[in-house]
Amino acid sequence: MSDQNPFDAWMKASQDWAKGVSPEFADVMAESMKGVADLMPTMPADVMEAFMGKGANPDALDAKTKLLLTLHGLTIQGALAEPQIELTVRHAVEAGATGQEINETIALAGLFGGAPAMTKALEIAQNVIKKDTTT
Repeated sequence: MSDQNPFDAWMKASQDWAKGVSPEFADVMAESMKGVADLMPTMPADVMEAFMGKGANPDALDAKTKLLLTLHGLTIQGALAEPQIELTVRHAVEAGATGQEINETIALAGLFGGAPAMTKALEIAQNVIKKDTTT
């Protein structure tokens, strides 16, 4: 019996499958997403709320909650989603998410995506938060 975490085994199986379908897929995705974060400025919180949150439907989830849910899903995707994680964290902070909320969201996603995905997402998030507070 293997001592490997079932989530790590699942992640490796998924990565092996993707490589089997197209060995270049990970490289192509990483290359195609370079600079995406620089192309999209951070939207103001009120604009995000109007278009993503309660602006369209007063009973909807607010923009911050939707961004945290997005961050959760992106974290589970792992290394393929690095630029999207950075962009989502930047917008979540603008929408009012705290560092604690972002860390908890990523930690919860680690239960599904595994420790490597969680660790990488936390590293990305901390870099974004640090950059956001120093500018």
